[in-house]
Amino acid sequence: MMNNYDTRKFDVVIIGGGPAGMMSAGIAAQNGASVALLEKNSKLGQKLLLTGKGRCNITNAEFDNRKLSEKYGKEGKALLSPFSIFAPKDTISFFENLGIKTKIERGQRVFPSSDSAPDVLNALIKFLKKQNVNIIYNTTIADFKQKIDGKISYITTSDNEKIFADNYIICTGGKSYPRLGSTGDGYLWAKKLGHTISEPKPSLTPIKIKESWVKDAQGLSLKNVKLTLWQGSGQAKQNEEKSVECFGEMLFTHFGISGPISLDISKKVGALLDKGEAILRLDLKPALSALELDKRIQKDFQKFQNKLFKNSLNDLLPQKLIPIIINLSKINPDKKVHSITKEERSRLVNLLKNIKMTPKELIGFERAIVTSGGISLKEIDFKTMRSKIVKNLFFAGEIINLDGPCGGFNLQICWTTGYIAGKNAAPKNKKLKKL
Repeated sequence: MMNNYDTRKFDVVIIGGGPAGMMSAGIAAQNGASVALLEKNSKLGQKLLLTGKGRCNITNAEFDNRKLSEKYGKEGKALLSPFSIFAPKDTISFFENLGIKTKIERGQRVFPSSDSAPDVLNALIKFLKKQNVNIIYNTTIADFKQKIDGKISYITTSDNEKIFADNYIICTGGKSYPRLGSTGDGYLWAKKLGHTISEPKPSLTPIKIKESWVKDAQGLSLKNVKLTLWQGSGQAKQNEEKSVECFGEMLFTHFGISGPISLDISKKVGALLDKGEAILRLDLKPALSALELDKRIQKDFQKFQNKLFKNSLNDLLPQKLIPIIINLSKINPDKKVHSITKEERSRLVNLLKNIKMTPKELIGFERAIVTSGGISLKEIDFKTMRSKIVKNLFFAGEIINLDGPCGGFNLQICWTTGYIAGKNAAPKNKKLKKL
């Protein structure tokens, strides 16, 4: 590997040293190409280290390609062909061949057995070394120079270096976590080269909530709850229209909510906020119907009948949530349990199944896990990841207008598109090197 230019001519130049860029570079080199991987930071894969809370959720063990593609919404149809080439099973095999043993956890999430994102990154870097990829750090692209026929002739760096290649792959990611280098540069280059960009927006991002009580729940993690997004004023349930619902784990923060289901629903929250109004409703006991929950509460009330209401919910709710629920229920906390009326109990049941939260705004790109939007799918040949506009240009990873939910789905886009782009950008009829 090198940090200075030994040569200005390569078969393939990859811009961006994230997951898609590393996969593209390694696979292109493995297929016989001389490869340069350009990275604006002093290290590769910095965002990869944050995935899965530092454990690296490599992929998702959804092995049915059609069901897998549906996880990405209506745009997911574009991934059917790529998944037939490189799918989650291939990702697992790829990393296990690099020495990364894997395990499958709840929600079919695939992690390294070591629970270590650095292990995954180090395995990728060793792969790049073995394939003799030239890694050029601290390099910012200034411009793309095109020939008369529209092909890219060479790129210039901010240091006035010229780098020539037969093919180029842009893997610069989106705009999420800009402090790690994802500042949206790739969109500007792609647009200059003739591509259409769907407006980049933060996705899988925490949500700010207007209600002040959420601060009192800060740090509380809830499991097996349901979060439902509604479009409407929130004044009356019948005036609202359900948009989407998510089931799983949620976390309260000092500003609102985070955690898997909050992140998954955030993209649609943002879309509704753009229109003006959105309401979230939290069901703390989705496994129980209102009638079943009422019976459960009656059982608890019978057990604690001589206690005060504020001391009767310990079996039902997390300790941190009890004063919040008591306040929202508007039931006197010092009222004896045996004196609570049927109407008050009904109000409590409805509250536990239907806690209203009003989204204020999304946190934004600085905390968003991925970016929604990017290069138009219509302008990419997904069998090769080649641009339909510039013949020697390819795209891979988050820069493309594709994003999925939490659970390894977004990294799988990087591995799949990176593999295909790298393989097809390499010169034909060159000898395949070992993994």
